[in-house]
Amino acid sequence: MTETTETTETAEVEVEAPAVPATPAAEATPVAQAEEPLENEGEIAADYLEELLDIADLDGDIDTYVEGGRAHVSIVTDGDQLVGANGEVLDALQELARLAVMTEAGKRSRLMLDIAGHRDRRRKELRALAEDAIDEVKQTGEAVRLSPMNPFERKIVHDVVAAAGLVSESEGEEPRRRVVVRSA
Repeated sequence: MTETTETTETAEVEVEAPAVPATPAAEATPVAQAEEPLENEGEIAADYLEELLDIADLDGDIDTYVEGGRAHVSIVTDGDQLVGANGEVLDALQELARLAVMTEAGKRSRLMLDIAGHRDRRRKELRALAEDAIDEVKQTGEAVRLSPMNPFERKIVHDVVAAAGLVSESEGEEPRRRVVVRSA
């Protein structure tokens, strides 16, 4: 009788197991696991930045999202004092937020911070600048050296140039590092 009871219990477990929708959960788990640490990074940074805004008595709504394998934090505000000249305050706040994430999460963060839509506007300007340089290189055959840029800005230009089938490289030392656009 004991053997029959054990077999029956095992059979009941086997019958119940297929009823659980394991396939959809198994497919969603790697994506959820990949985004979860990034969402956590965004939340840590958002909490840190919210405290800074409170200390400075500045208004701003904070939004977090994950895109392109990075945590993104956006501060929606009317003023540009958190952006600073040429985005210098924005860059400093981004580094502070990354340090806050590293301190709490124990790993380096590639978090991106945008304030008052500055990075989105700058991205559009840089794409136009890159397209102008591409046109000039195609017309003259001569290399075009652009003004010094930070790594975020250079990456945008490199991507536009590569998509156009030309070659670009960075030259110089920070903070005077610039992109040079050449024909392929």
